[in-house]
Amino acid sequence: MKQAESTQEAAQSPHGAAARRGPFRAGERVQLTDERGRMNTITLTPGTAYHTHKGFLNHDLLIGQPEGSMVESNVGQQYQALRPLLSDFVLSMPRGAAVVYPKDAGQIITMGDIFPGARVVEAGVGSGALSISLLRAVGDNGYLHSFERRQEFADIARGNVETIFGGPHPAWKISLGDFQDQVVEQEAPGSVDRVVLDMLAPWECLDAVATVLAPGGVWINYVATVTQLSRTAEAIRADGRFTEPDAWESMVRGWHLEGLAVRPDHRMVAHTGFLMVTRRLADGVTGMTPKRRASKTDFAQEDLDAWTPAAVGERSVSDKKLRRAARDASSTVQTKRNQEQSEETETRQDGFGE
Repeated sequence: MKQAESTQEAAQSPHGAAARRGPFRAGERVQLTDERGRMNTITLTPGTAYHTHKGFLNHDLLIGQPEGSMVESNVGQQYQALRPLLSDFVLSMPRGAAVVYPKDAGQIITMGDIFPGARVVEAGVGSGALSISLLRAVGDNGYLHSFERRQEFADIARGNVETIFGGPHPAWKISLGDFQDQVVEQEAPGSVDRVVLDMLAPWECLDAVATVLAPGGVWINYVATVTQLSRTAEAIRADGRFTEPDAWESMVRGWHLEGLAVRPDHRMVAHTGFLMVTRRLADGVTGMTPKRRASKTDFAQEDLDAWTPAAVGERSVSDKKLRRAARDASSTVQTKRNQEQSEETETRQDGFGE
């Protein structure tokens, strides 16, 4: 009876929720914290071990144990075992491209008003960090269509998404190709609630965004440099189909807590990127022009021509690193699938035995 209730509850839970509950299973990622607070994330694989300079820890000791267990290595080194939080997973998962940091992903979800059931389009998937946050926000009944130009990045992102959600997410669709060319072919005009771009040149996508974004819809840009920020803002103003853009950056400073020694940490996560938000106006409406004092900040065409991909911060990723990240992402998913198939076979055999 309890097993039937548990199965029914899992079926009714949001996608991926069941994978966050219950004992540790093979194929899951587990965060080990030692006595000095150092954390390492491993993927549970039957028959293997986690090796350090302080001995080794068999994965089989963790499989089947409840979350929050304490385990010991062969030399008595203690570890606290927990499932990694989303913020921990994003920073430790296989990656081919730089990820959107949790502090920025949280701002995108909140300031972009990503709501349950929303229809969201994303470009610049990278390793899938932002895709995971967007999928959690829109939920099973929402829709996230992600566009990525490189097959290697798409494979890494797919592996990471399936790892954290325990399989493919029903609300997610990923397409290969240039955003500005593909989105107008695959999405109906005015059918999208939110557009999130993490790319080198968002200003090149103005027409595509204006076509698919519904009136009142939100367009969020994540850019790394001031030159990108400036050019995107000026392009939005010149276009006239959007509201005056707002831009900011977020910084997170941790605090050290030890008795009365309460102080800021010596290190902090400072600048990672800029966020810019604007909204689509109704068709036929032109955005208001802000009244400003005369300025010497106007730019000429030669200034725009100088903003090459290298100048605005584009970084290359080696093919070797991409292949390694793709293998890591896919192997985690495969280990989990093999374990599920093994458990399903054992269940069937038990049924035949009865």
